[in-house]
Amino acid sequence: MTRQRELLIRGSEKVIGHYELLLANAKTEHERELYRQRIERERRQLRDLLGELDYHAA
Repeated sequence: MTRQRELLIRGSEKVIGHYELLLANAKTEHERELYRQRIERERRQLRDLLGELDYHAA
C-alpha cells in the first residue's frame, strides 16, 4: 500500500469519526440528516479506496 493511500484511508476514517461525534450531538433532524449523508459519502469513498487495494493486490 502506498503512503498516499494509507494517508487517505486514515484521513477518511478520521473524518467519519468526527462526523459521528457531530451526529451524536446534533440538535435538529436537519443536522442529523446532513451528518448521516456526509458519513455515508465518506464511507463510500473509503470503500472505493479499499476496493482499489484489493484490485491492485490481485
